[in-house]
Amino acid sequence: MTPAKRRNFERMLNPRHIAFIGGTDAAIAIGEAERAGFAGKIQVVNPKRETLAGHPCVPDIASLPEAPDAVFLAIPAALIPAAVAELAQMGAGGIVCYAAGFSEAHEDGRALEEALKAALGDMVLIGPNCYGLINYVGKSALWPFAHGGGCAGEGVAIITQSGMFSSDITMSQRSLPLAYMISVGNQADLEIADFVDLMADRDEVRAIGLHIEGLSDIAKFERATLAAIRAGKPIVALKTGSSAIGEALTISHTGSLAGSDALYRALFRRTGIIAVTNPSQMLETLKFLSIAGAPEGTALAGFTCSGGGATMLADHAETIGLSFPAPDDAARAELTELLPPIATVSNPLDYTTPIWGQPDKTEPVFATALSMIPAQATVLVQDYPAPGLDESEHFYLNDGLAFARAARAAGLPAAICATLPENMGAKIRDRYVAEGIAPMQGIHETLNAIRDAAGWSTDRARILSRAPTPLIGPRPTAAGAYLTEAQGKAHLAAAGIAVPEGRLCGAGALRDGAREIGFPIVLKMMSRDLAHKTEAGAVALNLRNADALAAAAAQMRQDVARYNPEAVSDEFLIERMAAPPLAELIVGIRQDPQFGLTMTIGSGGILVELIEDSHTLLLPTHPDEISAAIRSLRVWRLLNGYRGRAAVDCDMLARHLQGLADLALSKADEITEIEINPLFVYENSVLAVDCLMRTTA
Repeated sequence: MTPAKRRNFERMLNPRHIAFIGGTDAAIAIGEAERAGFAGKIQVVNPKRETLAGHPCVPDIASLPEAPDAVFLAIPAALIPAAVAELAQMGAGGIVCYAAGFSEAHEDGRALEEALKAALGDMVLIGPNCYGLINYVGKSALWPFAHGGGCAGEGVAIITQSGMFSSDITMSQRSLPLAYMISVGNQADLEIADFVDLMADRDEVRAIGLHIEGLSDIAKFERATLAAIRAGKPIVALKTGSSAIGEALTISHTGSLAGSDALYRALFRRTGIIAVTNPSQMLETLKFLSIAGAPEGTALAGFTCSGGGATMLADHAETIGLSFPAPDDAARAELTELLPPIATVSNPLDYTTPIWGQPDKTEPVFATALSMIPAQATVLVQDYPAPGLDESEHFYLNDGLAFARAARAAGLPAAICATLPENMGAKIRDRYVAEGIAPMQGIHETLNAIRDAAGWSTDRARILSRAPTPLIGPRPTAAGAYLTEAQGKAHLAAAGIAVPEGRLCGAGALRDGAREIGFPIVLKMMSRDLAHKTEAGAVALNLRNADALAAAAAQMRQDVARYNPEAVSDEFLIERMAAPPLAELIVGIRQDPQFGLTMTIGSGGILVELIEDSHTLLLPTHPDEISAAIRSLRVWRLLNGYRGRAAVDCDMLARHLQGLADLALSKADEITEIEINPLFVYENSVLAVDCLMRTTA
């Protein structure tokens, strides 16, 4: 983004004056600006009315008394490009274009959107086809519907591709501190990546929430999100929808394994983004991050006044990888002195009802436990009475505030969590926000948020120590054709990736080739029309003598002729039969039209679709990331010495896969897809048993 556009975004974000252009929708937007507390000048353009929402109108843009810092534009789409050009000429700052009927609608709308973009100049624009912008910190709004939300000077910036979802978030009953709400619409000018970059620079933004339907420039998005990591601003993303995999990708297994969702997950892992799967988890995670902050690890201290609550904490924590360190003997002794005789010292700790609501007794328990248990975050479970049943509310609040004081003294990120989301009202939530304690709603949502916040701390340290090599983006390539297996293996061997010893020969030379290699052997017919040789009957294994070889070649011609007569060939690859491996992997690299080069690693052989065990990385990557991907697979148990078998050298395996990635990167304009299935993995070596490779030629 140019410096001029940055300045104009700042004008739009904190405007001195806003011009509302339109009729009924503009009138509603004026009311929302006033609801937000906007105290600047309001200008209105409407040629048919003298006043709108209590403000005088001018008949056209040219009659505005000065160039507005911000514009809410709600006129028919066909009139938008000319209006934008006029605003640009007079030096306006930024526009929210509420109008629809552009690229999201039809081809004529696409042309209108291009004309709009061409007219912008140095102005910035949100939309078209969007709800716009709410600035809760600076008290302004360019927004067409009633909105809620607020903050006490700092909070979360949320950027969504759905206008209605953004409106829903402003109405949520979760006390999430909202600093900014941005509904991006068609992103004709400013994209999600631009907003991430702009929000990461703002001190009042504690975390960033994204709702993503799709991204147009993956490399740009990566740069923006890494800037947020460096600025210490966690990003929580809810990705919805998935794109269809192109026809050209359906031949390979990895084309189906590495679909759109897998690629987005790979992007999020690469950039330290916390991925969530539902709106409630998104808001609860943002709440914890923005109020409590991110813990440095996954060890918790938990408190309840119920044995059932303690068990619920422990059960879900164990499932998702959080731990509750047990108190040592010294801690047990001190806590025993502070607790009623019926209490059992443990973590999570049920401090029991005899001391409930008595902060002179509960606060020492909290403080002692937090000073002696090696925890990195802490949580108290409390469900509050419903309205009208609040005569005991002060007892709950007594313990909650005692817990807050103890957590602050210990310097730990802290949450007070209702077992059921609705069992904590707005008054209680807001009180805890003011105390710097996250008022969380739902045990699972709370623990998931703490786990992901701790994971973000780990990811940030990793990225700061060695940021990923920037993505190169997709290369424009022709569809190309698949090589024969022998041709593909020649590329692998040249790159230092081991392939079975073999010979390429015609039918008449099979016996001589087999004698040179030595039985037992594998026989394969070579043809560019045989991408899946097993299905066509073009593979014969474990042939132990010349007669078996001849019979297999004859049968193969018949089977392939039935499968596809045009695929029949007189060219064969004979290879030495490989020794049984410790495990089989599938490794695929392909050129994705949106993400560029990607690598998928998974359980190979017949297990590819059976157990769907795979991990996708974006390239370029690093051997450490490849190693982590391997260790995340279910097949890692086999690789890591299952039931006393030899264990694979994971660093060795990662280096070989890095070599494959380097081959693909060095020939990115030539090779569009590589699939090795299976890759035999041994204790200290690998062997590419089968290879499918596609080139642009």
